[in-house]
Amino acid sequence: MPLIRRGPPEDSKAVPTEPLARLRAGDAEERWAAARALAGHEEAVDALAQALHAEGDRGVREAIFTSLAQTAGPASARAIVRCLRSDDAALRTAALDTLRVMPAALATYLPGLLADADADVRVLACDLARHLPAEISTPMLNARLGHEPEPNVCAAAVDVLAEQGDSESLAALDACGARFAGSAFLSFAIRVARQRIGAKASEPRG
Repeated sequence: MPLIRRGPPEDSKAVPTEPLARLRAGDAEERWAAARALAGHEEAVDALAQALHAEGDRGVREAIFTSLAQTAGPASARAIVRCLRSDDAALRTAALDTLRVMPAALATYLPGLLADADADVRVLACDLARHLPAEISTPMLNARLGHEPEPNVCAAAVDVLAEQGDSESLAALDACGARFAGSAFLSFAIRVARQRIGAKASEPRG
């Protein structure tokens, strides 16, 4: 998981040319150092994103993700989100880890990810939702669950709603249960989620 230690450098406009060259053609240690040197430089995001998909060294990949997270602009967030569609499982995992420490970017992109044409991306989006405050993520999950056609996505959403759901989630859970009445697993998961939401609602407020 990328380690976010500090914010971007004060001067984020002048991109150092030597790190860009080393990022493309250096050895693993040089590429790692180059990736870290480019943190906070928005003009270097495209180069970092291109290097990310070609990079085979895990440590260098982590350094690139860390630099993209430190840059924290729209372009860096888009570069990270695109990795969720990669066939490379390690790249997807690293992208998920990075988005978890970028709540503002995650809140921006989560609605689109939950509506993505790829069901696998929607499953990943449901898991990401648990890392946002419930008041942000729960309405999105309620809306998704109300008409989601894939049972695996529904299962992922129900799992999060069991932790974060509110009274508004009950109708979405019921709609999902009606669509997949023949699924014993989903029926059980929905029943558990409803029980947990009901238990939270009945807890005395301090």
